[in-house]
Amino acid sequence: MSQANRATVEKVRLSDVPPNRRRGGEIRVGLSPNTVGSVSGFMGSVTLEPGDYVSEHYHPYSEEFLYVVRGQLVVTVDGVDVDLAPDEAIMVPIGARHRLVNHGSEPVLAVLHLSPLAPEPRLGHVDTEPLPNADEPTLRVAGSD
Repeated sequence: MSQANRATVEKVRLSDVPPNRRRGGEIRVGLSPNTVGSVSGFMGSVTLEPGDYVSEHYHPYSEEFLYVVRGQLVVTVDGVDVDLAPDEAIMVPIGARHRLVNHGSEPVLAVLHLSPLAPEPRLGHVDTEPLPNADEPTLRVAGSD
């Protein structure tokens, strides 16, 4: 790695990032245009306690990659349930409605990555069911909303 590239590398601790709880669970976006200046997508984690879920939504411009680190996660993609265990992953295609649920007895920890970015942040995420925590503040991932 060149000296110039080393100067732009930043480390982000997810526990230092404020959680987003609006859609359910606890979503933390650590690597994003706001935190590290990324231009191709963003990455973070989702934690779901037993019984928690992330409400159904879709991304009109982005694929979403989910990798389960801990727990048992059910991802419903366009009405089809996909069970994921630790060390298993799924790609949610652009435009596919999806919802995440922890039906298990232990917390779920999954890593998420979305790419490419929407042309404007407000266009990146479309909710298709009521948000469980709609009163929580909206946290920005990219640019200015």
